[in-house]
Amino acid sequence: MVDCLQRVRIPTEILMKIIAAVLVSTLVFGGAVAQTPNQSASPHASGSAMANSDAKRDAAVEKHINELHATLKITPAQEAQWNDVASTMRENAKDLDRAIDKRAAKAATATAIDDLNAYADIAQAHANGVKKLSSAFSGLYSAMSDDQKKAADEAFSHRGHEGNKIAKQ
Repeated sequence: MVDCLQRVRIPTEILMKIIAAVLVSTLVFGGAVAQTPNQSASPHASGSAMANSDAKRDAAVEKHINELHATLKITPAQEAQWNDVASTMRENAKDLDRAIDKRAAKAATATAIDDLNAYADIAQAHANGVKKLSSAFSGLYSAMSDDQKKAADEAFSHRGHEGNKIAKQ
């Protein structure tokens, strides 16, 4: 019984690591794009700059999806489930970017409270994305072979990326 419980617990932990890795990479990329200074004061140039950053984001997300597909060695039988995961990753990136773009658009006139609320919106978009990706990935993960699961575990293990705690114990 204990052995069975441990096997159930491990995929959940691994799944959370996978979800965190994907969303953190999306958040980091989105944050870098949002912090890129606008090269022109023209409203039309700003729109084209946003379109350009969206295109860069889309390309980065697609690259990540393709690399993950190859790493996990998705089989033809798993493609439908994989497509749900990939679609969720794309939607999550766009949702996060919308929240980041909204914050960036108001940055010049935002009060401290406005900025905190905007950051809360970004964090909420991230949290919502984690939940969506967890749901989409769980079915695929359960259908994976042991070798695929091992590859997924390795791909999202965060080895060397453990953050330091902020609060002192």
